[in-house]
Amino acid sequence: VTETWFPGQEGPAALADILIGKTNPSGKLPVTFPKRLEDNPAYLFYPGGVDERYGERLYVGYRYYDTRKLAPPFPFGYGLSYTKFDYSDLRLPDHVTAGQPIDVSLTLRNARDRAGKETVQLYVGAEHPSETRPVKQLKAFRKIALAPGQSKPVKLSLTPRDLSYYDVPAHNWALEPGSSDLLVGASSAD
Repeated sequence: VTETWFPGQEGPAALADILIGKTNPSGKLPVTFPKRLEDNPAYLFYPGGVDERYGERLYVGYRYYDTRKLAPPFPFGYGLSYTKFDYSDLRLPDHVTAGQPIDVSLTLRNARDRAGKETVQLYVGAEHPSETRPVKQLKAFRKIALAPGQSKPVKLSLTPRDLSYYDVPAHNWALEPGSSDLLVGASSAD
C-alpha cells in the first residue's frame, strides 16, 4: 500500500519512481489509522455541534491507542521501505546532571542491498506518574540515509522539559522524581 497526500505537480512521477523501485520510499505516517471508526479518540465527541469539546485532551493519536491498548493496523510513524534497518547498541549516559540534556545514542544499520532512509523515533514515558498521562510521547526523531550494508551512529537529545509534564494548577512545567522509559523504534508501535 502506498499513499500520497498532496503530491503536487511532480507527484505522479515520484510515485512511479517508488512503484518501479527506482526510489526507496521513506515517508512515515503523521497520524494513526484505526481498525474501526469507534476506535478513534474523537469518536465520543463527534459531531460536536455549535461548541466543540476536545474531550481527548492529551490522548490524541498514538497516545490514545497505547493507553487503551488498541493495536491499529497503521500506527503513527509507520512507513514502508524496500530495505530493512537494524537498531542496536542503545546507550544512555551513566550519570545525568540535573537541568542538562540527555544524549541517547544507538547504531542504525541498513541490513539489505538497497539504499534507504529511516526515521529513528525516541519516545519517553514515566514509569509511575503521580497523575494519569499517556503511556509514551514522541520527544525526538532523526532521519538517516544509509547505503546498502552501511551503519551509522545516531544521537538524539532530550531536554529536561522532554521529561516533564505540564502541571495545570501550577501553570508550569514540572519534573517529577522517578524513572522514565526511553523507547526507540521505527514507529509508535515498534
